[in-house]
Amino acid sequence: MAKIGRIHSLESFGTVDGPGIRFVVFMQGCPMRCQFCHNPDTWDVNKGKEYTPESLMEEILRYKSYMDYSKGGVTFTGGEPLLQAEFILEVSKLCKAKGITVAIDTAGYILNDTVKELLEYTDLVLLDIKNYDPIVYKAVTGVQLSPTLKFLDYLREKNIPTWVRYVLVPQLTDNMDSISKLSDHLDGYPNVEKIELLAFHKMGEYKWKELGLDYKLTNTEEPSKELMEQVMGILSSNGKIVTSNL
Repeated sequence: MAKIGRIHSLESFGTVDGPGIRFVVFMQGCPMRCQFCHNPDTWDVNKGKEYTPESLMEEILRYKSYMDYSKGGVTFTGGEPLLQAEFILEVSKLCKAKGITVAIDTAGYILNDTVKELLEYTDLVLLDIKNYDPIVYKAVTGVQLSPTLKFLDYLREKNIPTWVRYVLVPQLTDNMDSISKLSDHLDGYPNVEKIELLAFHKMGEYKWKELGLDYKLTNTEEPSKELMEQVMGILSSNGKIVTSNL
């Protein structure tokens, strides 16, 4: 019986979720409740449109020429895509058979045997580290930091190319001492090819209101260019490549 995946939406010409032109699959479901989430409509694992691996592959193959030309591929994001690791594993096998690269955008909260098998078919992991201070991390996400750090260790063990993502939220994730410690920590991970510093935005605030959720960051400003540059300087202090979305 074919594995069924629940998908929130598809983006055929993504350019910010890995190299080249990406076919981006937004998976439904997430165990985290990040205060700055701009896709709270992906949280409920029971929503979304159902696909089989084959039906999703039909959609992906329509854009293969663009991916080939730009050295792009498929990116699974969410939500938290690893909640549906079995489905993504089957799709990834089909992708690899067609010469299409696979990236996973994850918070690294889930690591089990299925995820480990999926990582064997994964060319790049975009690892979202919300904060390096365990107390702040729990306040921001509602879950513990330690699973993400163990996930990062596993990526190093298997030498899987990784881009670390960090969302800068004024008065929430701009704790400079923690950012400095994160920079030092990542210095021990040669598989981390670069760090992406992402400026907080409120484009998803309306979704919280539509869902009847309490959005705690209504009065939070987007980070200034000066703050972004200060944090980029800290993250790049150990020689890592750092990019930003400013």
